[in-house]
Amino acid sequence: MFSGLREKVGQVLVPGDEFSLEVQETLSLTEPLKPEKVLLGPGLKRRGDRKLLVVKSGVLRHKQPHVFWVENHQRRYVPAKGETIIGIITVKSGDVFKLDFGGSEQASLSYLAFEGATKRNRPNVQVGDLVFAQFIVANQHMEPELVCVDSAGESQWAWSIWSGGAAVQRLSGLVRRLLRPRSDVLSDLQKLFPCELVVGMNGRLWVKASSVQQTLIICNLLQSCETMTTAQRQQLFRRAAQGVL
Repeated sequence: MFSGLREKVGQVLVPGDEFSLEVQETLSLTEPLKPEKVLLGPGLKRRGDRKLLVVKSGVLRHKQPHVFWVENHQRRYVPAKGETIIGIITVKSGDVFKLDFGGSEQASLSYLAFEGATKRNRPNVQVGDLVFAQFIVANQHMEPELVCVDSAGESQWAWSIWSGGAAVQRLSGLVRRLLRPRSDVLSDLQKLFPCELVVGMNGRLWVKASSVQQTLIICNLLQSCETMTTAQRQQLFRRAAQGVL
């Protein structure tokens, strides 16, 4: 059913490409027919029941069993429900904070969307603070909305501003490589300088190492290796380990 789409995995697609999700012509008489569902990520859009349309140019990626998305480099982030981002508080207006997450508009974050927050116990968040949050509303017809807790009202991550460290922006091409289960970039980086790293799907990263110098070196390495090949990145990390940058 997904043979045509699987053949294009790893190849470059352009907007307007279409794929057909036809049902298999040969059916088994002994095994029951199980309906297969495909999950579409960024860059793909369903057209009808049997068509998939590419809406972004990039490389087609696949994850078992039937998850497909288009990986590309873009300067402006398009929010998606369920994705976690690093935002910057820009406005405190009554009971709502406004966050800049690198999109075409700002997102709203209620003060009750923090762990343990009540009307009397408000979070101590100021303009300019970094916040790690998740989208619960993200579509073209409504204002994006963020929360810092899960469905149980508990925070699974540090939500407020982090002491020290440095933020790196516009690394959308590097984010998904860092979030892979066995990321070679993250493994090489931890061998070079042990550090704390927070990754947002909007291309922003927060880094903190044992010293300010190491933090700045890691930021420069991440910015440099975004478009490098594996061999080029390993050579760059070896030079950094030898202190010849």
